[in-house]
Parts: sequence; C-alpha cells; structure tokens
Amino acid sequence: MKSVTSAVVDDDDPQAYEDQHVHAVYDHIAPHFSSTRYKPWPIIAAFLNSLPTGWIGLDSGTGNGKYLPFPTERPGSVLTIGTDRSWNLLQIAKHAGSGPGLSATREVVRGDVLENGWRDGVFDYAISIATIHHLASHQRRKLAVQRLLQCVSPVHGRVLIYVWAVEQDDLSKRSVPISEGDGSSGQDVFVPWVMSQQTTTRIKTHEPAAETASTQDDERPVDVSVYNRYYHMFAKGELTKLVKEAAEGMGLIVGPLTADVTNRSGCDVIRDGWERSNYYIELRRWIS
Repeated sequence: MKSVTSAVVDDDDPQAYEDQHVHAVYDHIAPHFSSTRYKPWPIIAAFLNSLPTGWIGLDSGTGNGKYLPFPTERPGSVLTIGTDRSWNLLQIAKHAGSGPGLSATREVVRGDVLENGWRDGVFDYAISIATIHHLASHQRRKLAVQRLLQCVSPVHGRVLIYVWAVEQDDLSKRSVPISEGDGSSGQDVFVPWVMSQQTTTRIKTHEPAAETASTQDDERPVDVSVYNRYYHMFAKGELTKLVKEAAEGMGLIVGPLTADVTNRSGCDVIRDGWERSNYYIELRRWIS
C-alpha cells in the first residue's frame, strides 16, 4: 500500500509551497515519471478523437505530452499545444509519439497554468489532466479553471478536466487518510515517488518501467530516494462545484443554452463523473 500522508499547506505562500512540493519534484523525477505514463485514459482519448479536423487546442499541464499525438485515428488533423512548468518534462513532451522509424516534434511552451498568456478565445478546446490537483489553495484551483474557460472559443469551445479523487479504486493501491469534517472539501496529501539507483540505471539504458513500480513502499532497497508530491485529492461533487464557482465568477451562465436567453455567455456541463480514481468534467462554451 502506498503511504499517502496528510499535508498542511502554507496558506501564506502557496506558490512557494508548490515550488518545493510540486515543481522541484517533477523536474527531478521527470525521466522516470515519463516512463510510467504512457497509457491514455479512455474518456480523454475519446474526447480528443472526437474533435473536428482543423481545431487547435491547449494541453494545460501537459507533463510528458502523451496526449499531444492525438487523435490517433487521424494523425495531424488537429493541433494540441502543450504547456508545463517543468522544463525537463517539456523536453520529453516535445518528442511525444516518437519511436523507432518515427521522429515527431510537438508544439510545447513553458508556462504556468495560472498565467493569462493566451488571447481570450484563441483555442477551440483545452484539456487539463491531473494538474489542477497540484495547486495548493482553493482560489488557485478556481483561477486555473477560469484560465481554461477564458482561452477557448466562447461560441463552441470545449474543455475537459481531470483531477485525482479521494475515492481511490483497488488498482491505485493508495490509501487516502481520513480527516475531520464532512469530507466535502477534499484532502491535502503527500504522495510519495520512490526512485532507486536501479531505477536510474534502467532509465539511462531506456528499459521500460512498470506503471506502479515507482510508488511501492514494501521491501524498498537501501539505495532509494523518496520525493513527496503535493496533491489536493478532490471529494465527490467538489470539482463540479469548483467549475460552477469559477464560471459564475466570470459572469457565465452554467447550464445549457435555452431559447429565452439572449446576449449572454455560458458553459454547459456535458458530463461529469468518476473514472479510475479520478473525477472529470467536460464543458462546452456557448454564446447567445
């Protein structure tokens, strides 16, 4: 069982907290992390495969860029630009999808998910996969959602967000500590990433790593390093509530476009739910 422990966030300086417990960690573990992140999640793959030809979008917090080559059924039919804080992960994302006999170069930009670096409405779609849960305050998570809604077309823009859930399935092998309260606001935790000298050697020789090997706690070898990553694990209903608050804070109507609404902008929740220890929500912007 993976030793997930409770975390106490520094409310005075959440940015510095993230620098220490998120950004510095991912820059250090980037090659090993990337070697365990290669399987696309079905709902995300289906979302990207459904995009119309010619659309341009953003992968906000792209990590190793595993979703940049999509849609796999129509390679090159859409363009996804990846952005991330980790320089080391971006070096990997830049060549996502490359392999023997295939050299690919992706569009990637170093940036922060909270920055307003894009022209409003410039993208047709945006995805944020396993990123917003690394932000260390409610207000920062809310702002990240607003940046996604701002950057997509107000007429047809589509947004897909994934975050880790308090409710973990058996395959994750994580046990989330239970805190006091009603559980509606999720949990702040540290999730360990374990690397050994053997792991480092395997990465240097390009041997594949198992997806679960990096975070096992039992029978650790002596020469191991443990890096604790900060996560806000979302409670049931918390992501949908956060998105509604973020949208309404921008003056958007949350819900479908109806005939009696004129001269307004909004976003409709196409679907939301839980998949493999994650909560997700899909949105579509509209204007009347």
